[in-house]
Amino acid sequence: MSDQKLAVQAITEAQRILEEYLEPKHHDNETLLDRLVEVLERPSVLAAIDRLRRDAGPSDLPREDSLHHDR
Repeated sequence: MSDQKLAVQAITEAQRILEEYLEPKHHDNETLLDRLVEVLERPSVLAAIDRLRRDAGPSDLPREDSLHHDR
């Protein structure tokens, strides 16, 4: 599967999890968060995103360290 397809698949799955979270009913938020992290932290997805970042060039995509915000 191409890097783009892996990234889109992960984003689509993450969006479904977020949509489930936004439904007006009781949720097991810890389970939803665990599912979200599992999707976004898959080794294949992380590797694909890293390759896409490298291929895009330094100014096309945000750096990984700029995506982590201290709150």
